[in-house]
Amino acid sequence: MGITKTTGFSAETIEIAEILKALGHPARLGIVKLLMASSSCICGDILAVLPLAQSTVSKHLSELKKVGIIKGAITGNNICYCLDKTTIQKIQTFINMADLSCKTDSSCC
Repeated sequence: MGITKTTGFSAETIEIAEILKALGHPARLGIVKLLMASSSCICGDILAVLPLAQSTVSKHLSELKKVGIIKGAITGNNICYCLDKTTIQKIQTFINMADLSCKTDSSCC
């Protein structure tokens, strides 16, 4: 893959693109769905739900954390993960900007 050209795009657009790119994997969406269903989650709980090796789950958690979708805190010998509400709000705001009125208009493509 080549380098993505970002010149000329706003910082906000680039940030949303990185977040959406991180969400573009089924395992990461599975992790996010699991965290959406609870206020926090220990990594072991994630391993019990996903059909992936521990190292694979760790890599996906790292990618989600890198773009700010999740955050983690050390609790004893475990890292407890939860969604970062600020980033989730950015995603919701971006999606809510879409004009979906065309969906109900039969003259639209």
